[in-house]
Amino acid sequence: MSNDRVVIFDTTLRDGEQSPGASMTREEKLRIARALEMMKVDVIEAGFPIASPGDFESVKAVAEAIRDSSVCGLARALDGDIDRAGEALKGAASGRIHTFIATSPIHMQHKLRMQPEQVIEQAVHAVKRARNLIGDVEFSCEDAGRSEIDFLCRIIEAAIDAGARTINIPDTVGYAIPHQFGETVAQLIARVPNADKAIFSVHCHNDLGLAVANSLASVVKGARQVECTINGLGERAGNASLEEFVMALRTRKDLLGLDTHIDTRHIVSTSKLVSGITGFPVQPNKAIVGANAFAHESGIHQDGVLKHRETYEIMSAESVGWTTNKMVLGKHSGRAAFKSRLEELGIGFATESELNTAFANFKELADKKHEIFDEDLQALVSDTLAAKIEETYKLVCSEVCSRTGETPMARVTLNVNGEEQSVECAGDGPVDAVFKAIEKIAGSGATLSLYSVNAITKGTDSQGEVTVRLEKGGRIVNGSGADTDIIVASEKAYINALNLLCVNVERAHPQIADV
Repeated sequence: MSNDRVVIFDTTLRDGEQSPGASMTREEKLRIARALEMMKVDVIEAGFPIASPGDFESVKAVAEAIRDSSVCGLARALDGDIDRAGEALKGAASGRIHTFIATSPIHMQHKLRMQPEQVIEQAVHAVKRARNLIGDVEFSCEDAGRSEIDFLCRIIEAAIDAGARTINIPDTVGYAIPHQFGETVAQLIARVPNADKAIFSVHCHNDLGLAVANSLASVVKGARQVECTINGLGERAGNASLEEFVMALRTRKDLLGLDTHIDTRHIVSTSKLVSGITGFPVQPNKAIVGANAFAHESGIHQDGVLKHRETYEIMSAESVGWTTNKMVLGKHSGRAAFKSRLEELGIGFATESELNTAFANFKELADKKHEIFDEDLQALVSDTLAAKIEETYKLVCSEVCSRTGETPMARVTLNVNGEEQSVECAGDGPVDAVFKAIEKIAGSGATLSLYSVNAITKGTDSQGEVTVRLEKGGRIVNGSGADTDIIVASEKAYINALNLLCVNVERAHPQIADV
């Protein structure tokens, strides 16, 4: 590998999924994985196979579907974890097992309850076992940011001798400061005798808002892989944002002399896909992918940009995909054009029946909306796939009345396991009224913890994409719905969330893998 190239290791499907409420289905993971592959991400960490049968199947499906990126499965330094990861990755064109163990005194003493020598012994055993299953093994020192440098040198040397070819230094709790973290990486590379036999990697959390800065400081000091996520998604305050890190390298190549293989034109579309699937909206002023990232309101700025773009823009909107989605479909577009555009977006269906359903939904939308953009198609596919789950509740019809000075009323009719039930409720607003009516029928007892509305495209005929997050008994689910009528979209989202709550899902808590 060229020494001026940084490997991009995307963990949206694993660490990103650890955000409360961000759990993804197998089909959703496949959609995101195909988008990451199209973006030319080097390594896609698809999940934690031992966590649950569902996570195992998701990693297996991604491994079998992705051909141009390496697919990685996470495993603790335990035989069962490693064997399960190896099994999930059997179908990968290029696979990697990523195994880890904690190395900080606080973790070794209070979590592992192991002596340092035992930790080294277990790490070596894990790496060797993984190497017997697959050629590419990554080893992580969990909580490296609070680990003792001498111990890190010892365990890293042993892991490389055992066969690890990527060594990851995670700032697991987001505690590091850029100059200090960069210096830690530099010392490890200088002091570990066999450091030249491995690529050094960093995985930075954003608890202090420094994940991207710490990642940049690390590559300046010799790290050549960065672990990151789309939109900076991840548990607590998230991870290093892929789009910010990649564009920092690309924009300041003059200073850093480093770059990646990422096709940046797909950044915005992938960001919107991840946001839509997880229900985590992107703030308007978010760097690179926020709606205002390339907007100028100041007259001075507008004048400067009109005269010469680079007066106030250090990169072009087109370079990250803001204006590249110009393929517009309408009601006269045929099935072939519809299917072709989905394929260009990396979207495929398992059966012709699913494609036909999606096309029928497309035609229905086209009667309401003159122009249908890529973002509309992504939302339409999400709706089509959401309908595949077993539906305990189905929306039959609704009637909402909202007048100035009067209490809004909603009458909702649901099909509940084949039987229609109707209820009328008042609410603080039309959405509150329909939610109360739906809940009165369902009697789920769930708590509404998030209600989010986003316009999918510009214009008053834009579809509204609604995310509803429900919590019950420790389970958190995200329901989504899209429609040109925001009330209908809200009803779809709430009902989708209720149906997800009805599905019996066995899933280990992903934060067991806090790398």
